[in-house]
Amino acid sequence: MTELLALIWLFLPAGLANTAPVLANNVPVLKKFTQPLDAHKKFRGKRILGSHKTVRGLLAGVLMGTLIGVFQLVIFELFSWPSTNLLPVDYGSIEAVYIGSVLGFGAIVGDAVKSFFKRQVGIKPGHNWFFFDQSDYIIGAMLISLPFFTLPLSNYLFVLFLGLILHPVINVFAWLLRLQDSPL
Repeated sequence: MTELLALIWLFLPAGLANTAPVLANNVPVLKKFTQPLDAHKKFRGKRILGSHKTVRGLLAGVLMGTLIGVFQLVIFELFSWPSTNLLPVDYGSIEAVYIGSVLGFGAIVGDAVKSFFKRQVGIKPGHNWFFFDQSDYIIGAMLISLPFFTLPLSNYLFVLFLGLILHPVINVFAWLLRLQDSPL
């Protein structure tokens, strides 16, 4: 059980970074920062990413991952948890903050890559693309983390499975809080 909690802790920056663009979209002072990451460019006659993937969302995701890394560093300093032998990150050093940033970036990039493929196969923004919409952020975070650490395949599969379960639950809560237009 402790190892499973440690895995959740490891990928917490990615999970929360994935929520950051929705949260940032609801901050009035940030509403004007809607420049699309693809600069309205097209590939094969279709938008590369679409208007929903913005500079604001990317920055919000990286900032959220960084803040969660700071939070993890503070928690480790206060409680010496998680044990340094459970995970490949030294939560007692600035490495926790750096890895938080990297995982936050990976989550947003994973979402953007999925959006590219959604546009190319003709799925409109906001429409559900089962499995990919629920796993893009965690797959992105896992892939971008590989130069920094590797885990046993069973650990990656657990985190992916957990992400598939938590993503729709969090979307429903965000919809109920009126942070997003749809519970999907």
